Amino acid sequence: MSDKKMSFMELLQTIVIAFVLAFLITTFVVQGFVIPTGSMETTIMPGDRVFANKFIYRFSEPERGDVIVFKYPLDPSKNYVKRVIGLPGDKLEIKNGVVYINDKVLSEPYVAYPSSDNFGPKVIGEDELFAMGDNRINSEDSRFWGTVPMENLRGEAFLTFWPLNRIGLLH
Repeated sequence: MSDKKMSFMELLQTIVIAFVLAFLITTFVVQGFVIPTGSMETTIMPGDRVFANKFIYRFSEPERGDVIVFKYPLDPSKNYVKRVIGLPGDKLEIKNGVVYINDKVLSEPYVAYPSSDNFGPKVIGEDELFAMGDNRINSEDSRFWGTVPMENLRGEAFLTFWPLNRIGLLH
């Protein structure tokens, strides 16, 4: 085989391997998502790009406070990013914007723009999560369209990677 053919075959092999690895990584490990709205301000801003860990929930259950990416229950072709507030079995109630979990006030230092609404009480079903945006006055969330089925989870958002001045881990 000539050197040109050998070089072309090596290049082709490298490209195929790169595509296969990229496909496997975005399918099973980590995927980037663009944030289109201000529902998670100030934790995540409109236009931010975040990475989501797609395999974490294969080994552990979501925890209260996790920032999750999930298929929107009313239109699974859309991805939503919200924070886990209620876990399976929790009794959740919102009184004048204050969230109560099992009759105890939930500490929410990440909420920059609280609301004054009321909701519930509601017991979160098995295999469901109650998710809300950090910007409560500008968030379409579980208060409006219901709980998130566990099967809709895409992953846990863990890192803002764009814009460069906002790179950092999500809490």
